[in-house]
Amino acid sequence: MEPCVEFLQQQATSLGMEFKTYYPVNDKNPVVILTLKGSDPTLPAILLNSHMDVVPVFPEKWSHPPFSAYMDSDGKIFARGSQDMKCVGMQFLGAIRALKKDGITLKRTLHASFVPDEEVGGKLGMYKFVHTDDFKALNVGFSLDEGIASPTETFPVFYAERAIWHVYFKCYGTPGHGSLLHKNTAGEKVRYIVDKLMDLRRHEEKKLENNPELLIGDVTTVNLTKISGGVQSNVVPPDLTLGFDIRLAVTVNHDDFIKQLETWCTEAGGGIEISFEQKEPPVPATKIDESNIYWGAFKSAIDDLKLSIRTQVFPGGTDSRYVREIGIPAIGFSPMNNTPVLLHDHDEFLQADVYLRGIDIFKKIISKVANV
Repeated sequence: MEPCVEFLQQQATSLGMEFKTYYPVNDKNPVVILTLKGSDPTLPAILLNSHMDVVPVFPEKWSHPPFSAYMDSDGKIFARGSQDMKCVGMQFLGAIRALKKDGITLKRTLHASFVPDEEVGGKLGMYKFVHTDDFKALNVGFSLDEGIASPTETFPVFYAERAIWHVYFKCYGTPGHGSLLHKNTAGEKVRYIVDKLMDLRRHEEKKLENNPELLIGDVTTVNLTKISGGVQSNVVPPDLTLGFDIRLAVTVNHDDFIKQLETWCTEAGGGIEISFEQKEPPVPATKIDESNIYWGAFKSAIDDLKLSIRTQVFPGGTDSRYVREIGIPAIGFSPMNNTPVLLHDHDEFLQADVYLRGIDIFKKIISKVANV
């Protein structure tokens, strides 16, 4: 992280912004904040959030070295993080640089935050940072964070996220010799639980298939991700474990859903332990109507630029969920349209002209929301 922190400190110096580093958990996971004070610092500030980390790469799968930022003759910039989301962090700073060059004064203070571990859940970064006195002292009223690219002319704008549940079912049953038909085995319970959750998966698939207005973020997704247990092929094991990645739609009642899981476990024959690697609470969506002055300012900028947008629920997880959880409205938006979605993919790239246009887009958005 040190080279990244040093780079950001250089950016702060060149922009005339205050620079601070915080360590909400340990000294290996810094949260960096660059601050530009507004003309009225008593007003709630604007947070421009991005993350320093990226997902792993497989260099042999790339056409160009993944950390070289190689630009080809078509203007494609190949780099891990070019879409997710080093582009947005630098566009924020580029927009601030452009605003200062034009002598535009902002009422509200801007905080450009760079957190350490969004790609692995944010537990050592934003998750902890939002509950510290240091974060409270920033006086944040609204946050802008990442979105994803769009292969069409329309930009996606995200106002909510589904709750991530990583659920394990440890199924205990009658062990014994593999040549017999024992009652109440772990395998039978595994089958029941898998059938129930795959039925739910198919039900949600049909929702998408039957309603063209719905997107993946509007439904609950269910995926079997782990199966473990057993000792050898002729021994019926005493227990087997299933792991599922479940993303609960914002319309799902969490208490009702856990009761449903418990009911299925009872119906399967009992003797099943439910545990969670991750179990996120329900988080209210950011309001996208006239009651939210920041949304009004954001939308005004979009309208001035004559951009086409579609508001939706983010299909994955970003640090915005931690900001929303403490009551701060947050919008996810990456100004990348007419661009294939390549986050986490080999040969991730962004067109140079799309990147540069994004700076102009954020310049308009930031000037609107920071002066509302």
